[in-house]
Amino acid sequence: MRRALIGCLFIAMTGPAVTAEIESAHTELDIGKDCAAFATPAADESADWASYVCPGWRGYPVLVFYGDLRESIFYGFPPEGDPARDWESFAAFNRTGTTIEWRILVDGERRSPIATIHRWFVSADEGEDEDIEVLVVEKVGQVQERQGCVMGYVVATGNENANEKARRIADEQAFDFACGADQPVIDAGTVPLPAPSGGDNGG
Repeated sequence: MRRALIGCLFIAMTGPAVTAEIESAHTELDIGKDCAAFATPAADESADWASYVCPGWRGYPVLVFYGDLRESIFYGFPPEGDPARDWESFAAFNRTGTTIEWRILVDGERRSPIATIHRWFVSADEGEDEDIEVLVVEKVGQVQERQGCVMGYVVATGNENANEKARRIADEQAFDFACGADQPVIDAGTVPLPAPSGGDNGG
């Protein structure tokens, strides 16, 4: 796991102002190697879907929901009930990359992941050979406040400095973004964002 110090954030607290930094950490997502299935079709069911729990950053889980050549992912601790109901993906066939970037709030000795940046590969229109790459920025579900959702999309294909743009969205949105109420930030560059599907924010 490698970390790169990117920027800093000033947080107003009771008493003197405290300076906290935001840095990046990276984890690898390998469903076949590191994840455990917690829901699969019945033996007599001819459906193609599965749900997995995978290791994330320092005990924060990553939940992967797969169905019909599409994925939906929840980062952190999900709300009670069925987290698969809050499906957030793309309408076209898609898959996620193997590396997850976590944006970590560092406040003294405390470190908390506040957002993730994950590269998705989304099928382009018929006749196009290459996938459209999208950096999806998501809020991390915390132990106390179990809210996680898409906060932003940065189309990496045809968009310079896409990673820096995704980090800026993550850092600016993570503290105040209200899942189910606020709309994700979109930075499409020269290539239109593939149509999202599902979720209160997904369109």
